[in-house]
Amino acid sequence: MSFTALSLHPDLLAALPAQFQVPTAVQQQALPSIIAGQDVLALAPTGSGKTLAFGLGLLQQLTAALNESTDHTNALTAPYSRAHMRAVVIVPTRELAAQISEVLAPLAHSVSLRLTTLCGGVDVEQQVADFNEQPAQIVIATPGRLLDLLKQKLISLKAVQHLVLDEADRLLEMGFWPDIQKLMAAMPALQQQLLFSATLPVELEAQLQELAPNAQRFAVGSQNSVVEGVAQTCYLVNKGSKAQALIALLKESLSAQQVLVFINARDNADALSKRLNKAGILALALHGEKDQVEREQALLAFKNGDIKVLVATDLLARGIDVTALPVVVNLDLPPSAPVYVHRVGRTARAGLTGMAISLVCHGEAQALAAIRELTGEALPLQTLAGFTVTDQPASEARSKRAPRDKKANRRNMTKRTK
Repeated sequence: MSFTALSLHPDLLAALPAQFQVPTAVQQQALPSIIAGQDVLALAPTGSGKTLAFGLGLLQQLTAALNESTDHTNALTAPYSRAHMRAVVIVPTRELAAQISEVLAPLAHSVSLRLTTLCGGVDVEQQVADFNEQPAQIVIATPGRLLDLLKQKLISLKAVQHLVLDEADRLLEMGFWPDIQKLMAAMPALQQQLLFSATLPVELEAQLQELAPNAQRFAVGSQNSVVEGVAQTCYLVNKGSKAQALIALLKESLSAQQVLVFINARDNADALSKRLNKAGILALALHGEKDQVEREQALLAFKNGDIKVLVATDLLARGIDVTALPVVVNLDLPPSAPVYVHRVGRTARAGLTGMAISLVCHGEAQALAAIRELTGEALPLQTLAGFTVTDQPASEARSKRAPRDKKANRRNMTKRTK
């Protein structure tokens, strides 16, 4: 199947980059329903083309509506009106908003539609001024900034007809869910809801049913699966040897590769970045404590190949698309199994192949078990040459400490009775 078979506007077809001439599985399945105005829930692995699936669907509908209007020209050139906002795409992070905008903005321009982002990290007054000067039919936003602008009555969502929740599982979690509910309550004209994600925990099914009870459901591949093309390897190493093991990999088997390293703690990200640079490996850290300029500069340096390694917290686990990224390394396993799927999905995107390496210590046995259960992957632990494991599994360590603990307790009891 080609995109021409999906009844898309000729200008949209002409604006598609050459590498996107053949729709992916999720695009083939979901686009007809989206264009028909139906609610859709699409579950597909990271890198499978979800952004174009909902993006092309929105642009086709808005283009058709504008072409049907006799006031088409005036609608696009008249002074600012809040009613211009017809579609809202809500995402959990600024980086994902920027990525979606980068993909969809040229397509929107091709059909004389405007698209903008409303996210934190940017001056509010300047953002609103830009929005007023250049009214947009499609807004890509993070929940916090959108709700803040709504409360200040700087924007209105009353004319929004299409809502997309990208990375829907994250947006349905308690941290975002109250904001999403408030935003939806401010959209009385809402006609279509599109929910896209790579993972969907069972515990969120009830919320999903409440949110979009009539959604057409599409699933590409196994739910919560890792995208095809990712070669996954897990090395068992001592907890205290992880950084040195990473350096060894970067200097040996990964010497010619660009690598995205995931780590759980912000402070550890900065420390690891400094250690890599001392070892002669150009690296930068990226996490939520960095200001927006630092975040953009670090990501741009990595995309341009100016640095070899980007050390990131899970800020980057969802949605960031680095072209042809060959390797992802988990220095720490994530405490949440679905996050693993999103992390390793930064490689092997758009049909390419990639490698995901995890450095696992005995203390992460439960996290590894949860990842195996979620993904259905065996993920056997392998040995890493030059790194003998001397740490003991947690159960053995506890059993060896028990006699000493009992002796200590007896000594304490003796002291208290004297």
